[in-house]
Order: sequence, then C-alpha cells, then structure tokens
Amino acid sequence: MAYYGQQQAYRPPAPAGVDQNFLWNVFQRVDKDRSGEVSAVELQQALANGTWTPFNPETVRLMIGMFDRDNSGTVNFQEFASLWKYVTDWQNCFRSYDRDGSGAIDKNELKMALTSFGYRLSDRFYEILVKKFDRQGRGNIPFDDFIQCCVVLQTLTSAFRGFDTDQDGIINIGYEQFLNLVFSLKS
Repeated sequence: MAYYGQQQAYRPPAPAGVDQNFLWNVFQRVDKDRSGEVSAVELQQALANGTWTPFNPETVRLMIGMFDRDNSGTVNFQEFASLWKYVTDWQNCFRSYDRDGSGAIDKNELKMALTSFGYRLSDRFYEILVKKFDRQGRGNIPFDDFIQCCVVLQTLTSAFRGFDTDQDGIINIGYEQFLNLVFSLKS
C-alpha cells in the first residue's frame, strides 16, 4: 500500500520458495537504469564470482539467453527471479565441490562435480576442460567459468543425444550435419 501519494511499482510474483520482497529489492538494485529490465551489462556488474575479477561476460550472455523468454536481450523481473534461482543453485553446487574453499575448482574437483552429474569422461578431457575454462591461467576454474563450462557441456550433450537415437554414445553424421549442429547451438 502506498502512503501520501507515493507510487508503488508493480511487482510480479516471484517463483515459489523465493522471498518476493528480497528478490524485488535485489532486482531494483541491479536494474540501474530503472527500465524494468536487466541487461547483460547490469547483470555482470551485479554478479560476483568470489575471485575479485569481473564475472565472465560470456557466462552472463549465456544466462541472459537462457532466461530471456521474449528474446529482448534483457530479463524482466520474473525472468530475473528464475535466473536468480539458477545462479543460487549453481553457487550451492559449486561450493559443495570447492573442497578447499579457494573460490575455484581444480581438475579433481571438476571431475567429482561432473561425475556426480552423470558424465563419464577421461582425465585428458578434464585437462582440456580446465584449460578451456581457466581464463586466469591458474589451473582451476572460478565460479562464473564453472557455470559456463557446465552449460556448454550440457548444451553439447543435448545436441549429441539428438543424433544418438539408440543411446549407445556413438553417432554417425556427415560433415555438413556436424557443422549445422555446432553452428545452430545456442551458446
């Protein structure tokens, strides 16, 4: 209820299990230009990965793309609420595998995480993943890059499964099919 002529902004409902007042306050702080939408730049400025480095812009772009239901390039409050839950869930997951509390996960911690998600990959492939998603060159992956690694791996796995009709882990596709698969992925 508004008092003495103050206008109260419309606040769409938050997803179940999320404190609507808290989330609305967070949304308003992140929405710096008061547009009612959060851009990738605003989201990147609001996110912290625990390593005193800016949140990876590619990870932010991926997350906006995942939750931007109207393809506006931004997220409204309801989309933001879903994104918030997603980031919080990933943060809890990340912390459970960051055994040493360093704010980054090494190859062994990454292997434990991805194995628990159902992936069975070679040690050599884990080395490739760490090299690919270790922007700082320290031999480990910070929180934001961990999200990106998992999202990219899940996206590629889903695309692969679309061709693996007998679910044996082997596909036979032509070169142009492969290119079409890679270039059509939303990542």
